[in-house]
Amino acid sequence: MSIQAAAALNTVESEKTTPATVPLFLPIGIGPVLLRLEEGRFSAADFEVFAAENPDLRLEMDKEGKMIVMMPVGFAGSKRNAKLTARLVNWADEEGSGIAVEATAGFTLPNGAERSPDAAWIRRDRCEALTAADLEKFLPLCPDFVVELRSRTDRLKTVKAKMEEYIENGAQLGWLIDPLKKKVHIYRPDAPVEILDNPTEVSGEPLLKGFTLKLAGILD
Repeated sequence: MSIQAAAALNTVESEKTTPATVPLFLPIGIGPVLLRLEEGRFSAADFEVFAAENPDLRLEMDKEGKMIVMMPVGFAGSKRNAKLTARLVNWADEEGSGIAVEATAGFTLPNGAERSPDAAWIRRDRCEALTAADLEKFLPLCPDFVVELRSRTDRLKTVKAKMEEYIENGAQLGWLIDPLKKKVHIYRPDAPVEILDNPTEVSGEPLLKGFTLKLAGILD
């Protein structure tokens, strides 16, 4: 479940070399964490530093600069995500025109949001245009294809909003897989959302040539 971490700016009377800090209270027993703050909101630089200093946390940041802590999923959700990623990666490795990644990969969208979809695919030519330094960080682009796999603690409205954001920022195809309601929501640019009711598979054509995701073990 995505939880926006509440942060309150502290006024710090100290030397110029001491940065302002924000207590970030995480609802998973980690305790308060101090985060540098620039100009009253989390910046891209803040996010990069904090993510590097807390590699065990899965983090996102919305376009308004609000930090989001992604809660760990349960065993069933993890198993579904593993099957999803494995099937996408196996196809991508064989097909060769793009690169598939799993949930820990991050992307800086054109609107400034920092997002980590549950699975994603990027055309190989776009990756090859990036520098080695770019590839070590959140990629400065929106994936061509994204998947969000809803867990039992995810609000459907929130996940739908993320899917719309991906499409608005350049994604050519997006799937919201909802095991709770046994549905798959398909997002494309300039097209209404298509909803499949308890499908056994879903096709990635024409973007993902030859890829059909079998949903056994993912949707059920």
